[in-house]
Amino acid sequence: MQDLLFDFISKYISLTEEEKNAIVSLDIFRSEKKGTVLLKAGQRSNEVLFVLKGCIRTYYIIDGEEKSTAFYTEMEGLTPHCVMNKEPSEYYISCVEDSILTVSNPDMEAEVFAKFPKFETLCRVLSEELLAKQQINFDQFKTSSPEQRYLNLLHKRPDLIQRVPQHQLASYLGIKPQSLSRLRARIVDKSKS
Repeated sequence: MQDLLFDFISKYISLTEEEKNAIVSLDIFRSEKKGTVLLKAGQRSNEVLFVLKGCIRTYYIIDGEEKSTAFYTEMEGLTPHCVMNKEPSEYYISCVEDSILTVSNPDMEAEVFAKFPKFETLCRVLSEELLAKQQINFDQFKTSSPEQRYLNLLHKRPDLIQRVPQHQLASYLGIKPQSLSRLRARIVDKSKS
């Protein structure tokens, strides 16, 4: 597990043995089963998540219906809003697949940043990348049709098509599962023409 994390970090910064040992000593690695709810609406949490392997999603339950808002897969992190604003969560986080995560908290991170300042630089760069990506995704979602959203997903995150149940994908795209089936059929028909 730790090698997956070290390989990822090495794309941004190099680690000394002391830094690697410090990470291992934090005991941040956690395995979770598919279907595990990591956070419920109304709960408070101090946990910052990073996916080493697997897939987790965020979703709201509105009028008894799940509305998926994001999927996080390998080498993607998530700091729930409730960690930052210290309020109860407004949404849920659950495992779409069996997942291996790192789980930290702001106090743990502050301690590591004080001892190893380059980790703070790494987290800032990752946060900037994530923010830019989320802004592009949000803009594209707001300005595109359901078919364009699906084609975008096929182009940018084709793995999700195989990994995520159709009803969760449909809700993420802002459509009903039946509409997603029809949309897929239409796209297949177009490709045959």
